[in-house]
Amino acid sequence: MRKIAFIAVFLMSLPLFGQRFAYVDSEYILNLMPSYKSAQKELDFMSQQWEKEIEKSKEELAKLEKNLATERILLTEDVIKQREEDIVKKQKELRQYQMEKFGVDGELFKKRQELVKPIQDKVFEAIQKVAKDNALDFILDKSGGVTMLYTNAKYDRSDEVLEELGISTTGEGAGQTPEEETDEEQK
Repeated sequence: MRKIAFIAVFLMSLPLFGQRFAYVDSEYILNLMPSYKSAQKELDFMSQQWEKEIEKSKEELAKLEKNLATERILLTEDVIKQREEDIVKKQKELRQYQMEKFGVDGELFKKRQELVKPIQDKVFEAIQKVAKDNALDFILDKSGGVTMLYTNAKYDRSDEVLEELGISTTGEGAGQTPEEETDEEQK
């Protein structure tokens, strides 16, 4: 909400006379980029594998807890204490694993930075080129945190950005770079 208020105040404070605005839909652009799709597939696959491992560990923990609960009356205090310590240790290991994989500085975050950031940088450079080529003062992102209550399609520069990136938006080759279209034609 702060972001929207800031942008609104910023835009109102500018002398709008002579300002040229446009917008892009970065989600639309990214979803038509084959490199982004493959990066997203790789990230999804990694995430699913880790989720399976976490679920397996949770099931093992539940089984240990259930076994302890059913056998508690037959066990000595020392054995009960040891099993409880084992359960607590496994819970800590599970939380640690989750943080290593999905935490703020986890493997998924790092891999996302490695795979997606170069693609986002490429899109950003294309947006800058489109802005310069069209003498635009501002380009907003429709898919980001800015809520655009109304947009006139004539100000949408998403397809120009895709064109700048060399990605086709029409026909069978939609979402493919010219090199990929040529590869498809040769097959």
